[in-house]
Amino acid sequence: MRMLQIAATGTPATPPHTGGLLTLVHGTAGLLTIAALGIALLLVLIIKVRLQPFVALLAVSIAVGLGAGLSVTELFGTVQRSDAVSLIESGMGGTLGHVAVIIGLGTMLGAVLEVSGGAEVLASRLLGLFGEERAPLAMGLTGLIFGIPVFFDVGIFVLAPIVYAAARRGGKSILLYCLPLLAGLSMTHAFLPPHPGPVAAAGLLKVDLGMVILMGIVCGIPAVLAAWAWSAWIGKRIFVPVPQDMVEAAEEAKAALAQEQRAAGVTPTEKPVPLATVLTIIGTPLVLILLATFSSIAFGPSTGRSVIEFFGHPFVALTIALLLAYYLLGIRRGWSRASLETVSTASLKPVGNILLVVGAGGVFGAVLKGSGVAQALSDTFHGVGLPVIALAYLISLVLRVAQGSATVAIVTTAGIVAPLLSDSHHSGAFAALVIMAVSAGSIFASHVNDGGFWMVAKYFGITERDTLRTWTVLESVLSVAGFAVAALVSVFV
Repeated sequence: MRMLQIAATGTPATPPHTGGLLTLVHGTAGLLTIAALGIALLLVLIIKVRLQPFVALLAVSIAVGLGAGLSVTELFGTVQRSDAVSLIESGMGGTLGHVAVIIGLGTMLGAVLEVSGGAEVLASRLLGLFGEERAPLAMGLTGLIFGIPVFFDVGIFVLAPIVYAAARRGGKSILLYCLPLLAGLSMTHAFLPPHPGPVAAAGLLKVDLGMVILMGIVCGIPAVLAAWAWSAWIGKRIFVPVPQDMVEAAEEAKAALAQEQRAAGVTPTEKPVPLATVLTIIGTPLVLILLATFSSIAFGPSTGRSVIEFFGHPFVALTIALLLAYYLLGIRRGWSRASLETVSTASLKPVGNILLVVGAGGVFGAVLKGSGVAQALSDTFHGVGLPVIALAYLISLVLRVAQGSATVAIVTTAGIVAPLLSDSHHSGAFAALVIMAVSAGSIFASHVNDGGFWMVAKYFGITERDTLRTWTVLESVLSVAGFAVAALVSVFV
C-alpha cells in the first residue's frame, strides 16, 4: 500500500520516523541530526575524498534515506512491482525531465554561436562602438551578452584572445579588461537560463522559467554594475601584464579550431557574422519565454494566449533559436548538415557531468522530502525567524565556500528550502527571487577549491595572491549585490 502511495505522489504518505533499515533516532531532533550529518558527509566526500559530486550526492541521499527510516523498497523500488516508482527514480526523472532538454538545447545553441565567430563579431563591434577609452565597458557588455547562451568556461576560452588584444592596445593592466568580461559571464551563468544553476533550481522548486528570467534580469543587472565598478577601481591599482604564453596558446588553439572546422566540413566565410543576427538569435528565446509568462498573468484563457504560451515554452523557444542559428550562422554561410551535426554533438560531451549532478540533487531533494527530514528542517527554519530568502542565501553560500561547486551548492540548497516554499502561499515572483538568492550564494568567494578560480588565474596570467584580491572579491561583490536586490524586491512581491 505504501509503495502505491509513493508511486502516486512521489513521496511516502507520512514521514517514516521509525521502522527503517538503519533508523538512528526518532523525532525532529533525530531528523535534524541526520540532515547535519548528511551535509557534513557530502562535504567530506567531495573535499577530502575527492569523490565525483554525482557519486557523492547519490551516496549521501541513500545514507540519509536509510538513516531517517526509509526502507530499501521505498528508496530503490522492487523488481516485483515495476510500475511502482521509487524515490530515487522520481527524484532523478522528475528533475531531469525538465532540466535536460533546456541545458541540451542551450549548449548546442552556444556551440554554433561560438564556432561561427559570433563572439568575435560581438566584441569587435562593441569595441569599435565604445572606443579605446571605454574598452573595459565593451568587454563587460560582450561577456554579458555572449554569456547568455554559453557556459562560463567556454566564454573565457573564446573571448580571452580578444581581451589580450584590447589590453595590448590600451597598454594597461589586463585586469581592466578581463574583470568586466568575467563579471558579465559570471552574472549570466549564475542568474539566467539556460545555464544549469538557475534552470536546475527552477525545476527543483517548480518555478516558471520566464519568471526566473525576469527576476534574473532584475537582480543581475544591478549586481553586474556593482562588479564593473569594482573592476574599474581595482584594475587601476594592480598591474598585471598580458601573458605572452597564453597569447601564443590562444593563437594555437584558434588554428586548431580552424583545422577541426575544416575536418568537419565547415568552410569559414570571409564575411563576418552580422551583429544583428547574433543579437537576434540570443534574444529570441528570452523574448518568447518572457512573452509567455506575461500572457499567462495578463490574459485569460484564449486561443491567442495558447499560441503565445506554446511558442514561449522553453523547449519550443530554444528549439526555434537553435534552428535559426543552424540556418543563419550555418547553412546560409556554407556549412553542411554533417558539420552542423558534428558541432552540436561535440558540444554535448561536457554536459553529461552537469546533468548527472543536477539529477542527483533531485534525488537528494526527493529523499529529504520522502523521509521527513525536509519537513523537520522546514519547521526548524521557521522557528529561527530568518526570512526564507536569507536562509536560502546563507545555506547556498556556506556550501559554496566549503566545497567549491556552484552546481552542488544550488541543488543541495534547493532540496533543503523547497518545503519552506511548498508549505506557504508564496507567489511565483517570490519563489523566483528565492532562486536568485540561492544562485547568488552559489558564486560567493570563489577560491582555491573552485575550478573557475584556477581558470581565471591561468588564462589571464594572474598570481594566486592577486586572483584572491581581484577575482574572489569580484565574485563576492556579484553575490552580495545580487542577493541585496533580491531581498529588497521580495518585500514588494
